[in-house]
Amino acid sequence: MIPMQTRDRQISLADTLKVRRQKLAALVDFPVLLWSGQASSRNFPANKFPFRASSHFLYFAGLPLEQAVIRLEAGKLLLFMDEADAASALWHGASPNRDEIAEKIGADAAYPLAELKSWTAAAATITVQDSATRQHQSHSLNRTMVPIDQFQELDLKLARAIVILRLSQDELALAEIRKAIAVSIAAHQAGMAATPTARTEAQVRAAVESVMLVNNMTCAYASIVTVHGEVLHNEQYHHPLNPGDLLLVDAGAEAASGWASDITRTWAVSGKFSPTQRAIYDVVLAAHDASIAAMRPGMEYGDIHLLAAKTIAEGLVDLGILLGSPEDLVEMDAHALFFPHGIGHLLGLDVHDMEDLGDLAGYAEGRRRSDRFGLNYLRLNRPLKPGMLVTIEPGFYQVPAILNDPERRTRYHHQVDWERLAQFADVQGIRIEDDVLVTATGAEILTAALPTQAGAIEQLVQG
Repeated sequence: MIPMQTRDRQISLADTLKVRRQKLAALVDFPVLLWSGQASSRNFPANKFPFRASSHFLYFAGLPLEQAVIRLEAGKLLLFMDEADAASALWHGASPNRDEIAEKIGADAAYPLAELKSWTAAAATITVQDSATRQHQSHSLNRTMVPIDQFQELDLKLARAIVILRLSQDELALAEIRKAIAVSIAAHQAGMAATPTARTEAQVRAAVESVMLVNNMTCAYASIVTVHGEVLHNEQYHHPLNPGDLLLVDAGAEAASGWASDITRTWAVSGKFSPTQRAIYDVVLAAHDASIAAMRPGMEYGDIHLLAAKTIAEGLVDLGILLGSPEDLVEMDAHALFFPHGIGHLLGLDVHDMEDLGDLAGYAEGRRRSDRFGLNYLRLNRPLKPGMLVTIEPGFYQVPAILNDPERRTRYHHQVDWERLAQFADVQGIRIEDDVLVTATGAEILTAALPTQAGAIEQLVQG
């Protein structure tokens, strides 16, 4: 088990939830209904996928209650859920009753689900992910549940209010996130230690995720443990580990409360980077360090991305892979041949926080995604503010679908030394990712206990 630091003052769940709903009440003057959702069946009704409550519900209810609804109005919280029946107790054991749960979360009253219909008038909501709950929402509200781009006026006002609140993490949220991060750091260290004797990606994955399991946490997302780092969201684990390979591990724990972490490290399977691998690794690390050093309130996250892009372009020019001035290369998106994604994203209850709301959370009002090759995957385009938690994750990838595309080969014929690039064939993908909190004066790297320097990474792998 990972020892968790205790604070001198206990952070009260009920008190925190009360403050959150009071803040919501200051932003909306209509009732709000939020559904928790329910587990979906895998291949027959009784065989369920693990239940994960809606993050919007979790933010105001605090507990992962299945098939529950909360009503928020004027700072008050009503809980609607049914008591567990005898069959549930047989198969799943005893559970707290409705009134006990209501007391724990500071609800003003609690009712059976059947009484919800009397409390739905003029209420706004957020569409949930699972279809069964969407049907219950639709039946209760007497209207069709639609995606974010088709929200009616009140639902859209609610979504915007929730974004305002969840853009800054409060004390309880940060305490839970720090717990998840501590476990994630230990998990990555276990993966590094397991690499010298592992024969496949799956064995390293097992070492990583076992640390999460033993600490009663789950994965915040499907772990990426791969020697094919050029596949950005690779969820295959069958490839063998060979001495000349790089292993990219993107894995983060989710606390039982739902708060997430997100860390990526890349290391040499042999425990020692080759000269070409080390050269590219240091370019990515320079972009990582420059991005975090520039973070402060008021700084545009888009400018952080462009700084990372320019730093990568400078490094690749120094290595002779890109040709020209870094500024011009970024302007023509040549850097995106190797760094096609954005510098990071919001982090909170969701690993890509609030992305169920599309770009409403990630993009400031009036901003739209660019259609540029080097900018269209940017997930966050807002000025930074204290309390925001973001990831910083620059990378270098040799993606065949990009590099072998005839149109791009023609467009960037004079910007890439393809023969020089061929000398870096042992670098398929490198990413370095940390979770960074914006403070009043700058930034705090919450994941700083896991080294990023190449030499320190090598030492962890070598044991």
